Amino acid sequence: MPKPVYEEVDVTVLWNQAVHTDRNVTANRPDIIIINKKEKTCTPIDVAIPADRNVVQKEAEKKLKYKSLCIEIQRIWNLKCTIVPVIIGATGIVKRSLKKNFGNYTRKTLDRFTTKDSYTWNITHNTESTAM
Repeated sequence: MPKPVYEEVDVTVLWNQAVHTDRNVTANRPDIIIINKKEKTCTPIDVAIPADRNVVQKEAEKKLKYKSLCIEIQRIWNLKCTIVPVIIGATGIVKRSLKKNFGNYTRKTLDRFTTKDSYTWNITHNTESTAM
């Protein structure tokens, strides 16, 4: 199990920590929160693994669920807040926006395999996949 709080010079990562706010926010415990002090950003990340047919719906639910928390973080901490739901279908199906949303927060390589509406991502550690 990871440490609940990990800090470096400009970045703090909170794992499974509640965010206390002045106003009542029901969804105040995303899986991961990345606070970048240098860029003045906060990124709540919530992970889910639904059935493949529910990937799009689950992403919308997560964004709506944490919207009020994001507003409070912006107000209290004066940080730009972007919610990043990481939704991976049971067989590996994800929305096309996952790589863009996940951005610079991973050291793993996300290799793309095209499917009808989504991409399936092969997550490997520092290697490139040769399969197409």
